[in-house]
Amino acid sequence: MLQIGSIAPDFSLKDQDGNVIQLSSLKGKKVLLSFHPLAWTSICANQMKSLEANYEKFEKLKTVPLGLSVDPVPSKKAWADSLGLKQLKILSDFWPHGEVAKLYNIFREKDGFSERANIIIDKDGKIIFFKVYPIRELPDIQEIIDFLISR
Repeated sequence: MLQIGSIAPDFSLKDQDGNVIQLSSLKGKKVLLSFHPLAWTSICANQMKSLEANYEKFEKLKTVPLGLSVDPVPSKKAWADSLGLKQLKILSDFWPHGEVAKLYNIFREKDGFSERANIIIDKDGKIIFFKVYPIRELPDIQEIIDFLISR
């Protein structure tokens, strides 16, 4: 079971532009994995837009924010374009379906998508923050920023 202090499971996923992002290649920086259930929904859109709006803050905090959901790459690309995402990478956990969400124990089998969750990994690859939110609740971006400032 994953918990604070656990080594984050490594993975490789394609972003909205088809580029492969491997978690272990980001070692030396903090990483925010911001899981959202499905693209094209309002709460998920607001979650990703909040990451984009705070991208420079994340850079100053030496943190790479990544959005993740089970949607396929072409859908992620169209959605990113529709949201006006310029810097944020949103990753496709489409195939094997939900594999990364399963690695982090947040895949909802009966629904076929992940929980809404924020997971922060430190520069050494350890989980330092792990929070699952109610599906219909927009995560508080300030909570994440305040946590990162305190680290």
